Amino acid sequence: MDATEPIDSKAWRRGRPLGDPFSVLVYSIIGQQISGFAARAIAGRLTDRFGGRMPSPAELLALDPADLKSVGLSRMKVEYLRSLAEHIISGELQIDHLDKLSDDEVRAQITASRGLGRWSADMFLLINLERPDVLPIGDLGIRSAVRRLYRLDHLPTPREVDAIGEKWRPNRSLASLYLWASTRAAPKPAQAAEPTKAAKSVRQSRPTKRTASRRAAD
Repeated sequence: MDATEPIDSKAWRRGRPLGDPFSVLVYSIIGQQISGFAARAIAGRLTDRFGGRMPSPAELLALDPADLKSVGLSRMKVEYLRSLAEHIISGELQIDHLDKLSDDEVRAQITASRGLGRWSADMFLLINLERPDVLPIGDLGIRSAVRRLYRLDHLPTPREVDAIGEKWRPNRSLASLYLWASTRAAPKPAQAAEPTKAAKSVRQSRPTKRTASRRAAD
């Protein structure tokens, strides 16, 4: 936190997709494994069919899958969107009452729908419900920041990130924002390391030009 500019969590959230819960989850599915530009284009073509708004769950199910594919959605994402709509209509996903549920209950309801995993649920909790103690342990940016800041020799697993983040309770949402911000901060100049004995030995026994040429030829 000392090495990063202060974070305005409200401003951070305003820069993320907001809206009614169903629209947000639809956008989360659309944006999987594609660029933000492509996701916005596909979402725009979908909303154009409904006068500039996202369809309701019932309207989405009424669309022919071919119509959904025509806006740029893959077959798998069409299935995910239909699964989401079905879970809402059946009542398995209480989309209008998620704000009344605990974090774990929200995760359980969202992840019961195909195509929505722990990361999508955590981002919904963090951005839309503004829950104060959410750590998206599967997020690559979070894992990379933990690796760098804790000087780990490997990319930590979600389980390892979860264990490290225990000390940040009950403010893990704020910790997450700073972890993401740390990946964008300009790194400080690294101090030159002392040469190892092996490096010194190599310098002291530099090969002749003939030897170097033979190695290059090899």
